[in-house]
Amino acid sequence: MANGTTTRSGSDFVSKLPKIYGMYTGGFIVFIIVLAIGEQLGLPNRVIGWTFMLATVGLYAAIGIISRTTDLAEYYVAGRRVPAIFNGMATGADWMSAASFIGLAGGLYVRGYDGLAFIMGWTGGYVLVALFLAPYLRKFGEFTIPDFLGARYGGNVARIIGIVAAITASFTYVVAQVAGVGIITSRFLDIPFGVGVFLGLAGILVCSFLGGMRAVTWTQVAQYIILIIAYLVPLVWMSTTVTGVPIPQLMYGTVLQKITALEGTLGIAKHYVEPFNVFNLWNFMALTFCLMVGTAALPHILMRYYTTPSVKEARDSVGWSLFFIFLLYFSAPAYAAFAKYEVYTHVVGSQIAQLPNWVQLWSHVGLVKVADANGDGILQLSELTLHPDAIVLATPEIVGMPYVIAGLVAAGGLAAALSTADGLLLTIANALSHDLYYKIIDPQASTMRRLVTARVLLLVVAVIAAYVASLRLGNILAFVSYAFSIAAASFFPALVLGIFWKRATTTAANLGM
Repeated sequence: MANGTTTRSGSDFVSKLPKIYGMYTGGFIVFIIVLAIGEQLGLPNRVIGWTFMLATVGLYAAIGIISRTTDLAEYYVAGRRVPAIFNGMATGADWMSAASFIGLAGGLYVRGYDGLAFIMGWTGGYVLVALFLAPYLRKFGEFTIPDFLGARYGGNVARIIGIVAAITASFTYVVAQVAGVGIITSRFLDIPFGVGVFLGLAGILVCSFLGGMRAVTWTQVAQYIILIIAYLVPLVWMSTTVTGVPIPQLMYGTVLQKITALEGTLGIAKHYVEPFNVFNLWNFMALTFCLMVGTAALPHILMRYYTTPSVKEARDSVGWSLFFIFLLYFSAPAYAAFAKYEVYTHVVGSQIAQLPNWVQLWSHVGLVKVADANGDGILQLSELTLHPDAIVLATPEIVGMPYVIAGLVAAGGLAAALSTADGLLLTIANALSHDLYYKIIDPQASTMRRLVTARVLLLVVAVIAAYVASLRLGNILAFVSYAFSIAAASFFPALVLGIFWKRATTTAANLGM
């Protein structure tokens, strides 16, 4: 009777999801409008920044608390009842990390054409997921990737190697997300980077600590809505201002032509639109391939397809994932192009003594540097250093948009970083608590002990990740790329061959991983 009641209540909740998230989206838009009116009436920028951060993180915390559970299936795989479209949104948020939201347009800004390898590789990876992995892993029906490896290849050796690989790839990835949180909080809340990292850590934990995958799923759907609105609003603004047409994805070709003309004026030899200025053809293709197979093997993404009600829904949700990811990836090249055009036209050639306030504020964070090398008091392109991680976050201020738009972009970046960090930390904690502790060390552990172990390990791993992120070891996009290499080398051959080739042996899989 209790199970029947739970099932009915779960079905009722799922049927109400479109209405719930529709009201949530409308409420968020009203919230932005109210803050915009407040800015016009004199609301300080610092108050706007804090309001965005506290309101959005508070919302995620509320969803995390409401979604708390002591049911193992709910904690590990959200009860296997997430509809395809919402699993697609959650996967999109899980995937749309700080690397995608903050780093991708920045990478395209720096690399130009060559940066498209990241878009091709990351998007192409989902084709491999749909064809080779998601439906088959869902059909297998367990909780984690090491579960599959242990069952397919037998014994604990494959499981242990899978645990180590999952932790290594996920930890590398999560450090970059926490660093992104530190950048956003330190700039928009005007606090030290290290403090911002640990403040962001609290935001990450409230989403996943009590409810596991159930809480993470419904939080990620909410986070996707915020991050996609935050990404598109300033882009549409720039497109309308520069071209008169509010469709940046179709209009940025005209901006690229203007950039090419400006490069001639500025004396830039290597044009932004020319291919293979950074990578040669073979490196471009190799990077694309590595990112494709890495995408298809990331354990925190593959875990999402365990949450659907059926194999068909798992396959459908990959299609929805691609759609929701497409909305941002189709826009990232336009974001980079418009940002470069604005820098060339509104920043380069300015009087250094009269540079706007954003230069000083972003210099304080360490992402912008200005040096008057020739002493003429006029900013030359070579005298301006814009870190790739600053492009998306700083562009609203560079263009001179209302500060509420800058706060919105910061909230979107925070949503992207938090959503991915939640999924990654859950992957690490589950690998330790479920695959190592329960499957190998103590198979007789009670449900409560397993949940307590998972939560304690989640907290420990999160603190370690925050500490490593506070050391600022590299830029976000580069750091994330390491995780793809690890996942590609460790998991992709063993998973695909394990699914499609009966003769794949345990020894070969273990040595390969």
